[in-house]
Amino acid sequence: MTPSGGGRHHVFDRFFIIAGPCALEDDRLNLAVARELAGAATDLGVPAIFKGSFDKANRTRFDSARGPGIEAGLAALERVRDATGLPVLTDIHEPGQAERAAKSVDALQIPAFLCRQTDLLTAAAATGLPVNVKKGQWMTPEGMAGAVDKLRRGGANEVAVTERGSAFGYGDLVVDMRSFARIGEACACPAVFDATHSVQRPGARLTGGKPEHTPALARAAVAAGCDGLFVETHPEPGSAPSDRATMLPLARLRVLLDEICRLREALDYDV
Repeated sequence: MTPSGGGRHHVFDRFFIIAGPCALEDDRLNLAVARELAGAATDLGVPAIFKGSFDKANRTRFDSARGPGIEAGLAALERVRDATGLPVLTDIHEPGQAERAAKSVDALQIPAFLCRQTDLLTAAAATGLPVNVKKGQWMTPEGMAGAVDKLRRGGANEVAVTERGSAFGYGDLVVDMRSFARIGEACACPAVFDATHSVQRPGARLTGGKPEHTPALARAAVAAGCDGLFVETHPEPGSAPSDRATMLPLARLRVLLDEICRLREALDYDV
């Protein structure tokens, strides 16, 4: 999994980790997270991708922090890649952002609420980069086959689908562990588990979460056969500008990754 400036492929290779802060911050924080991820990934022999958002467009309130913006954010991701050698991923929210983002990152991500937006999907696909599309909280695993088909018809050769929980009444999410096999069968692509957004408690004024459940859900998803793990992490989640209620403390990242790698070994999965 080596970034190469252009013509980048095979980012979603074997079992892999996507991790980073919810929103990009300053270089000190971004690099602290990236270096911890890179070190753990090297020690455990698992491919890793650094993620960070330049704009959190889907915030609960009008005055919520949104991130550094596209130009500053993409420049920050380039510095992370230069400093650590990690491939970098970011999410886009509008078709017009795809081409610009593709000049700076190794993979693109489509947010769950936008997973059926044809113009956004085809714009991301047209860049030729790998695309990770998150499954909408209202979507069935089989329903994501349409999004994957749009990406492939648009030119994407490498696609992953991320399970991030399904709406369960008002203000809660649950994860169906059958989802990973169903995504694989319906979409013929890697099925990733988002271990941190899956513990969100969506709310009208503030989105909360139950991060104490993250390790157990991650282990369950790995045992159920997910092809990758997505984790948002931060040195001090309580001070983060977004998703502070769900991010994994950075000090616990290596512990979690070690647990899931040992679990995969015990289950005789290809680590």
